[in-house]
Amino acid sequence: MFLIDTLILTTGILLLLGIASSKISARLGVPVLVLFLVLGMLAGSEGIGGLPFENYKLTHAIGTVALAMILFDGGLSTSLPAMRLAWKPSVLLATWGVLVTAVITGLAAAWILQISLLEGLLLGSIVGSTDASAVFSVLRSGGIGLPKRIAAVLEVESASNDPMAIFLTVGCIEVLLGNVAIGPGLLGLFASQMLIGGLCGVLGGYVAGWVVNRIELGAAGMYPVLISAFGLLTYGLAATLGGSGFLAVYIAGVIIGNRPLVFQRGIRLYHDAIAWLSQIVMFVVLGLLCFPSRLVDVAGKALLISVVLIFVARPIAVLLSAWPFRFTWKELTFISWVGLKGAVPITLATFPLMLGTAEKPLQASLLFDVVFFIVVVSAVIQGSSLTPVARWLGLERPREPEPPLTLEISSLRHVNGEIVDYAIGDDSRAAGRRVKDLALPEGAVIALISRGDQIVPPQGSTYIQPKDHVILVLKPGIQPLVNQVFGSCSDVRGLIPITLEFPLRASTTVSEIRELYAIEMDAQPEHSLAEAISHHLGNHPPVVGNAIRFGQVNFRVLRLSSVGKIEMVGMSLLPLDNFIEPLDSSTTSMEA
Repeated sequence: MFLIDTLILTTGILLLLGIASSKISARLGVPVLVLFLVLGMLAGSEGIGGLPFENYKLTHAIGTVALAMILFDGGLSTSLPAMRLAWKPSVLLATWGVLVTAVITGLAAAWILQISLLEGLLLGSIVGSTDASAVFSVLRSGGIGLPKRIAAVLEVESASNDPMAIFLTVGCIEVLLGNVAIGPGLLGLFASQMLIGGLCGVLGGYVAGWVVNRIELGAAGMYPVLISAFGLLTYGLAATLGGSGFLAVYIAGVIIGNRPLVFQRGIRLYHDAIAWLSQIVMFVVLGLLCFPSRLVDVAGKALLISVVLIFVARPIAVLLSAWPFRFTWKELTFISWVGLKGAVPITLATFPLMLGTAEKPLQASLLFDVVFFIVVVSAVIQGSSLTPVARWLGLERPREPEPPLTLEISSLRHVNGEIVDYAIGDDSRAAGRRVKDLALPEGAVIALISRGDQIVPPQGSTYIQPKDHVILVLKPGIQPLVNQVFGSCSDVRGLIPITLEFPLRASTTVSEIRELYAIEMDAQPEHSLAEAISHHLGNHPPVVGNAIRFGQVNFRVLRLSSVGKIEMVGMSLLPLDNFIEPLDSSTTSMEA
């Protein structure tokens, strides 16, 4: 048997075991990354597998590629509303918060391990960031439901703070080697990492979206590969120019994921699979690199550093970064607790072994072993306790039910439109109503209703029930109004101003407008829109373009029948108040 045959067999076995670990982790309440690391340790030279592996350069290469793909997938899954909601506290946590965490942890490490202050700060820098792959894994894979703002802060922070940790790590190493002096040199390194990385990410994201929507490849399976190519190209360009490739690839993912794309659902499924594969490979390889006997030697001191990191450094960093943004103490406590460490610190811990502290191999090995131990402690203690802590703090929210099926229309050309999946709650305005009574605007069609394990073909007499998943095909621009129909009856927040005009059937009644869109009208409830408009026009016959305002709503005649009767009416929402916040929904670009 050739060596490559053995490697393929071993890889297949490890991947199968890794996937099995993901199922076991949910039952045990342990983050899946811990089981991946344990799997690698068991397969390693001191485990039952006996595979000798101590190649730090290869580990760094694998970790870098895997982390880039994980961050890229995280960007694709991050919505712009979440970014807008959380970017201010997230940016502070990702920069100032990482620095505070690194300094406090570094001072403690220097004293506990009896190493130099710079080496202690190096260790603090390595473990200073919250790991994106760990947070994404816990929050999205059998995790918990959280308030939108907290979930957005945690995801955006964890995805964007790696550049700061990398800068601090490389900076400490350069200072230790005497290549850079503390001062302007470090500030220049920081500026180049952030600015170049950010610019390359924006450029790569917009170019990728432009190319994908205009090129015709002829095979749908090529589009996810093309997007991956742009992600890798963005990372490589930023790193070559002296910027942060990790920041660039995340920003590119956010831009690509928030614009309509050809074969969008296929692209996201593909990259979700790549991200999972990257996590399995990365954590298993890092586990192979670990020697359990060395972990035992540093366990006591590493545990003390973990206590300082989890219970002192992270809470202080969160308090100093997020306090100005009016978080409650419960929210601050939970954000402090979700300082999960993962593959990034272990990958960064290979830097001293490669980039110069080889002159002090014992210190470099010590740093790696301590970091590995801290990561395991963080993952086990913090990762496994997220649900109890969220419940204790009263922050746990019901998770959105997963639809039993999805509707996908594939195309090799971009077509304007949207496919939206609404999860119907008990207090949804649509619950208990027939399809024909929903008063949907023109251009909105219910394509499918999923009820439990059954598919219900939508007809006019079909009733919408709580817990249904209703999938609609929409023309561009009308989703804000459709959100109103499937929104909550108890939500009484104000309307956002919508300058678009939504076409409605003139037979829609005033009572339906009131009940489905939470809009008050000074008209008889039983009147249709045609009757209400005609009543206000008096003896004047309606003509196309007639506009009538009912309080906060403006109606305009769009179409007349051959005998002069109103058939279609345009509705626009004029003021800021009394608009209901849209129901959460998952939206993808329509590909038809």
